[in-house]
Order: sequence, then structure tokens, then C-alpha cells
Amino acid sequence: VQLVESGGGLVQPGGSLRLSCAASGFTFSTYRMSWYRQAPGKERELVAAIFSAGTRTNYADSVKGRFTISRDNAKNTVYLQMNSLKPEDTAVYFCSAYNLRNGLYWGQGTQVTVSS
Repeated sequence: VQLVESGGGLVQPGGSLRLSCAASGFTFSTYRMSWYRQAPGKERELVAAIFSAGTRTNYADSVKGRFTISRDNAKNTVYLQMNSLKPEDTAVYFCSAYNLRNGLYWGQGTQVTVSS
């Protein structure tokens, strides 16, 4: 099982980034995919989740209206479009895959820094 995040970087406040997570080694379409983040000195928190068919999504209150999670089951990839970024969005962003039978997998994370 492998989850590889990409797309992180340094962006100014108000800017946008699109994170991608390429999955392999499991049946992607049967997993709930999520993005989490962890800022220095803070616990890892759920940012957004998308269920296997892609028709249902959940967001943390802090990102609603600014972030959009999506998935392409044909490409085994999940995305996180982040708009109107704020300094408090600075964190390492992790991709995760979960299903009831096989449990939870994590990617290695990608750094997002929002700063002027």
C-alpha cells in the first residue's frame, strides 16, 4: 500500500494550492479517502473526507467554503483544492485511506506554508 502526496509548498495568504494523493496497492474505489493536517505542537486533525463513491463529503468547520475534496477513482487519486488560504492553514497535510475491513493507511505528508 502506498499513498504519495504532492502539491504542497509556500503560498501567500489568500492564495491557492491543490494537493494530490496518488494511491496504489489497494482497491482505491472501496476506501474512504481523507486529508488530515498537523501543525507544529498541535494534534493531527481531520480536514476533509470523501466516501468511496465520491457523492458524500465532510469538512472541518475551519475549511468549509474554502477547501474542496474530490477523487478520481479511475486514476486512484484524491485531491484537495485549497483556496483563500490563511496562515493558520500552515501544517503538514496527510492523505489517508480507510475501509472497515482493512483499516487505515497514511501517506508521508506534504508541507503547506501560508506566509507573506
